Amino acid sequence: MSQPIKKVCVIGAGTMGAGIAAQVANAGVPVLLLDIVPKDGANRNAVAEGAVAKMLKTEPAPFMSKAAAKLVETGNIEDHLEKIAECDWVIEAVIERLDIKQGLYAKLEAVKREGTAVSSNTSTIPLAQLVDGRSEAFKRDFLITHFFNPPRYMRLLEIVTGPDTDAGVAAKVEQFADVAMGKTVVKAKDTPGFIANRIGTYWIQLGLNAAFDQGLSVELADAVAGKPMGVPKTGIFGLVDLVGIDLMPHLQASLTSTLPKDDPYHAIARSHPLIEKMIADGYTGRKGKGGFYRLNKEMGRRKETIDLATGEYRETIRAAGPSGKAGRGDLRALVETKGPIGEYAWAVLGGTLAYAASLVPSAADDVVAIDDAMKLGYNWKAGPFEMIDKLGTAWLAQRLESEGKPVPEILKVAGDRPFYRVENGVRQALALSGTYEDIKRPQGVLSLADVKLAGKPLLKNASAALWDIGDGVTALEFTGKMNALDGEVMKLIVEAIPLVASKYKALVVYTDADNFSAGANLGLAIFAVNIAAWSEIEKLVAGGQMAYKGLKYAPFPVVGAPAGMALGGGCEILLHCDAIQAHAELYMGLVECGVGLVPGWGGNGELLDRWQSNPMMPKGPMPAVAKVFETVSTASVSKSAAQAKEMLFLRADDAITMNRDRLLYDAKQKALSLVEGYKPREAPHFRLPGESGRTALSMAAEGFHKQGKATDYDMVVSDALATVLTGGEADLVDVVSEQELLKLEREAFMRLVRSPRSIARVEHMLETGKPLRN
Repeated sequence: MSQPIKKVCVIGAGTMGAGIAAQVANAGVPVLLLDIVPKDGANRNAVAEGAVAKMLKTEPAPFMSKAAAKLVETGNIEDHLEKIAECDWVIEAVIERLDIKQGLYAKLEAVKREGTAVSSNTSTIPLAQLVDGRSEAFKRDFLITHFFNPPRYMRLLEIVTGPDTDAGVAAKVEQFADVAMGKTVVKAKDTPGFIANRIGTYWIQLGLNAAFDQGLSVELADAVAGKPMGVPKTGIFGLVDLVGIDLMPHLQASLTSTLPKDDPYHAIARSHPLIEKMIADGYTGRKGKGGFYRLNKEMGRRKETIDLATGEYRETIRAAGPSGKAGRGDLRALVETKGPIGEYAWAVLGGTLAYAASLVPSAADDVVAIDDAMKLGYNWKAGPFEMIDKLGTAWLAQRLESEGKPVPEILKVAGDRPFYRVENGVRQALALSGTYEDIKRPQGVLSLADVKLAGKPLLKNASAALWDIGDGVTALEFTGKMNALDGEVMKLIVEAIPLVASKYKALVVYTDADNFSAGANLGLAIFAVNIAAWSEIEKLVAGGQMAYKGLKYAPFPVVGAPAGMALGGGCEILLHCDAIQAHAELYMGLVECGVGLVPGWGGNGELLDRWQSNPMMPKGPMPAVAKVFETVSTASVSKSAAQAKEMLFLRADDAITMNRDRLLYDAKQKALSLVEGYKPREAPHFRLPGESGRTALSMAAEGFHKQGKATDYDMVVSDALATVLTGGEADLVDVVSEQELLKLEREAFMRLVRSPRSIARVEHMLETGKPLRN
């Protein structure tokens, strides 16, 4: 492999280029961001500098922390092109015009080092055309790296290599994109639209056409081609609004000009007069005045939807979408539903799946690549071939044939066999040859789903399970809805500790789910409240404290491996771990005050200990207490793992994994590294300010109350929190033990949970997913 990537250059500071540069910086790697010199103004770097400034204000944020922005060096292609000689990878993300790209490549060839990778972020221009006229040396270093927008959050990266591309250069880029940038790399062929956008555009076009032809409302179309199909709830029309309605004609023009004449896309590619008028009138989606949906400001921001027949906007209605099994993800039931719902579902799904199946091997070598591309690039829960398995391979082929439609070759090869199966605990996929092949994970990737296929849990109940993940390491998994935590989770933790201590080396707390844990099971808590089962609630609080302290002081290392949301009790269990190996996208926080409660499973003391131990914190009992009070009372949540470090939810030596697929493996290695000579931490002791500190915190909260930033009941909750953090009746000369702090925490929780206003907050959160400001 050629020289590793230590510095990257991105040319083109538009939305995609700037976002790619930000993700390189998020990886901790210096990046040079170049763009043109503006026609006006004295600042020749204004375009690139403006892009960075804009990203620092953008939500959701391209940067994982403001510190990452400091790794971006800005410049322009007239004055700073020679700096490319310092870079190991150059990513071109300029306008989709072949002449402009080729002109840039000629300049790059004159300044770059041999072996420096050059890639284009194009999604429409074939690689062969991009490198036409370039030297053999340039062609060896060239490939296509197609990122998806926004680059920080979309995991898919399609990589296309040419016949002359050096395998070492491509491997270097793939490794960096995977490990450093967190991308799942899918290798695509040099065909128009590659994989995801080719299938995605076809799917969207089918959805638009069928809605117009069948006279469906926008709402009903999205209700059918949304959650019931396992795709985002935006559906098709909502998605087009999101990406921009004016993008559709450009994609259509690109594909119709580059796809083979016999490609099925030509038969469905058509324009709709209403869409043409919408674009002309500025109704280009969310970025314009509105799209198929809009907010009518004159009507109090009323949500409105366009009528596809009349072109007039009307108030959005809730469509009566699929019900029963059809509404719960049973694809066969969905497409066989009588009437408009089934007809629309079949028109969209049947056509899309048949088209996807026809692209093996022309667009991708195997079914796994196509499924991964659609799941990661379009957020589908299942890929096209996984959907075909749900419908039945033979059933789909027979229905296509009965309607006089061509049956793709790979469907004929499959016959009545599924595309995926499990053999000897290993997941396999059907190849075009007709044989099943093992699905192999890249080195450094460990999947809990694979572990489950090969064995049975060591322990299991309704809410949690314990798995052997090899090399003497176990994994504790939450299995309830949203991985909510309850008494069953605590029971399994208590059972797991002696088992792991006697037969294993370490434990990792992990789940394959998108979110680590949304916290305590509020539904169960509110049920207990409604029947006044106060003793059961206190038993749950005390049991959680005991279980978490059991993990903290276990005779083996415990490593937390969170991704996504780790809130409330989910945050608290992580605070008790010896170390954390976090996915970069970690949204972690103690949010209990938002539902009128205080953290009850030891989170207050754990966070307080971190801030008191922080060498940057001023001495004395009050500074750390004030910092924790501010964080917890405002229910602050990190917007990345990097920010979680800044908030001390993660320690300085906790590690971050960029690629979600590598998280469990990395956490396992972290746990093994702690085994030799492991000793549990000593229990902390606290010197807390007592009543005087509580008074100071109350005065600070009162200031927010007067400004209207805190409600009357916020003051009650914050006072309960202040009582815990300041040690209750303790005095500065007293030493407050960990157990005494837990007792204060438990008492404060039980006082608040009995309050009707806390109960109202919990119920409102369960019903709406939003906090109640009472």
